[in-house]
Amino acid sequence: MSDPLSQVIQHLRPRAVISKGITAAGNWAVRYSAFGHPGFCAMTEGRCRLAIEGMAPVDLVEGDFLLLPSVPAFTMSGGGPAPVLRLDPSTAPPPDRELRYGRQDGPPDMRQMGGWFVLGSPDAALIVSLLPRLIHLRGVPRLAQLVRLLGEEAAQDAPGRDMILERLVEILLIEALRAAPAEGTQPGLLQGLADPRIATALRRMHEDVAQPWTVEGLARAAGLSRSSFFDRFARRVGMRPMEYLNGWRMAVAKDLLRQPGLSLDEVAGRVGYGSASTFSIAFSRHVGMPPGRFSRQDKAVGPTAP
Repeated sequence: MSDPLSQVIQHLRPRAVISKGITAAGNWAVRYSAFGHPGFCAMTEGRCRLAIEGMAPVDLVEGDFLLLPSVPAFTMSGGGPAPVLRLDPSTAPPPDRELRYGRQDGPPDMRQMGGWFVLGSPDAALIVSLLPRLIHLRGVPRLAQLVRLLGEEAAQDAPGRDMILERLVEILLIEALRAAPAEGTQPGLLQGLADPRIATALRRMHEDVAQPWTVEGLARAAGLSRSSFFDRFARRVGMRPMEYLNGWRMAVAKDLLRQPGLSLDEVAGRVGYGSASTFSIAFSRHVGMPPGRFSRQDKAVGPTAP
């Protein structure tokens, strides 16, 4: 049976990984502007405090892993009160060496490996909205090992580097998301997959996106009445069943439109539409332009620059 989580991560197309070591000593505080790209860090020594607007502060200690699918503005600090250093990741050049905050001499009190990457999918915002705003995990050594491997690979210029980094980030995302507790997070994909009945419906949609699914058919697959399934899906995933299905169909369609040699009829059939005309109407309504123009524009623009 299909694995929606793996499909979603592959569709995000993570790439252009930047990874760096960060140390700090004494009293220090740094304020990062909102960045939008996914960010991660693994604490390898000491502790610090992370403060994100609208959320309770998080204490990070040695062995912790943190993933922010879309990095908001945040403050990281350690020790006592200190002047706040303000940084804008979107304008600062990628570091070519380890970053040091606070006291510059002597051994560090805190050490972490952090980084960020970009998502190549034009549907990244939609998919990221289905993920928890913050994933904080403790006692998952595999994640720290993956972050270390990312840092080592990012630091060299060996053949195949970019492909290895992309695969490592995909594995990192899957490991983090499947280790994250679904309870206590906002509605989204993790909550849906944690509910066995809703997970069955999600897997059916991802397994055969061309199937003419209805709410009734998905409810039968989940073993629920139509009303119970509709309410449970919306409560767990955060959107209605057909809204989710249509969003995923359009995400798949965008990928198909990038492939050379596929006619509009073939693309329409692969995502569950009986004709090119009905697909074009649905695609235009969802994307804001007809599929032909999307395909030409995508080829002209090329991959999104980091």
